[in-house]
Amino acid sequence: MTVWEALLVAAAGLAAGAVNAAVGSGTLITFPVLLAVGYPPLLANVSNNIGLVPGSIAGVFGYRRELRGQRARLLRLCTASGVGGLAGAGLLLLLPAQTFAAVVPMLIGIAVVLVLVQPLVARRLAARRIETPRTGDSPWLTAGVTASGIYGGYFGAAQGVILLGLMGVTLPEDLQRINALKNAMALTVNLVAGVVFALLADQIAWTAVLLIAVGATVGGRLGAALSRRLPPTAFRLLIAAVGVAAMAHLVLQ
Repeated sequence: MTVWEALLVAAAGLAAGAVNAAVGSGTLITFPVLLAVGYPPLLANVSNNIGLVPGSIAGVFGYRRELRGQRARLLRLCTASGVGGLAGAGLLLLLPAQTFAAVVPMLIGIAVVLVLVQPLVARRLAARRIETPRTGDSPWLTAGVTASGIYGGYFGAAQGVILLGLMGVTLPEDLQRINALKNAMALTVNLVAGVVFALLADQIAWTAVLLIAVGATVGGRLGAALSRRLPPTAFRLLIAAVGVAAMAHLVLQ
């Protein structure tokens, strides 16, 4: 990796940390950058997952105020996320690398669509909450969180968007408190999967992990601080453009 490539990876980590804290689709930034500097898809995914863990910790710390009063819910949902993340990481390591390379363009496509429709989903959820206020957690939420964790452990791009949608439908909380939960659950998935990868993966690009980790830690704090102030539309379109470019790269290579 050249100096310029290292700077690019670190910058991608910073952007991903900020995006993950605010919405949750940072992998659509770091994963394509790792592909662009020459890492194969499976190695890029494993290394990216581990590298984003410190950024997720920073994002949770930045939203610690909104987590107050949600301890029981947090434990329950993070447990479900951890179980899902463990299963997803296991699938990634057990299935052939060719399987991941074949399905990842489709997964990126799904993530791009989720990122683009997230504002519409948020408006619909807000309207539904006014019309039919929720009074408690739904048992379906735990199942959905577990399924999201499986996806997150396997790939993870736009996992946060999925979690925001699930909790927006089922929880009687405002968006910032839901976002705090999302950050904690995404951290759980990344941490569990990262431990599995660190112990069992054949190869890890530790230089890339370190660069992403440093960038994502700074980005996670910035994202938590600025997520209420920045206009999201341009950022969302940029993330979608990066995802489409990654899809094209994987399909055409």
